[in-house]
Amino acid sequence: MGAQVTDPVEFVQPVERVRVFVDYWNLQLGARDKLKRNFQPDWKRIPQWLGVDAVRLAVGDPNLALRLEGLNAYLSYNPASEADRKFKTWASNFLDRVPSVQVICKERKPRYAPSCQACHKAIEICPECGAAMAGTVEKGVDVAIATDMIRLAWEESYDYAVLVSSDADYVPAVEFLNSKGRRVIHVGFPPKGMNLAKTCWASLDMGPYLMGLER
Repeated sequence: MGAQVTDPVEFVQPVERVRVFVDYWNLQLGARDKLKRNFQPDWKRIPQWLGVDAVRLAVGDPNLALRLEGLNAYLSYNPASEADRKFKTWASNFLDRVPSVQVICKERKPRYAPSCQACHKAIEICPECGAAMAGTVEKGVDVAIATDMIRLAWEESYDYAVLVSSDADYVPAVEFLNSKGRRVIHVGFPPKGMNLAKTCWASLDMGPYLMGLER
């Protein structure tokens, strides 16, 4: 009896999961600096690009098998501003309904007015122009992104994390994820964010691709 011929085992590349974390205003400001005008993103295309194309470009493997698990867009708004309230409505009614996108809104908090170094009295109004000195400050976005990146890694919810920001405040969170063997890919606009980019497992300059991602 002749030897039985068996079919060769076909190697199937495992599909790896990608979760995207976008610092919304950081992305918009960075893109505006590159384009020298406002960036008009096509949000129906951006999640797939950041979650698949950008990872393949950063890793250098066009055939890398990937699946987008979702894009978290973190943004802040000033509830005292009519323009910001309209922006929040747009984010809730449009952006949050884009497939794969989840919007996380954080309210900007009032900032304390500066104090006189001699008498320590708060200077609430500028003595020259009469403008308010306090304004608002963005709080919560960086904490929310860092917390979610760590929490979702703990829950084994992704293999690659794509972080879209230039803020060095994320360096400690990325260092922690590195120590746990997680792969964080930085997408930004060099030379801004170079400290964060160097800390991440890989990085990609988004600048050359901006115009192709507009509506």
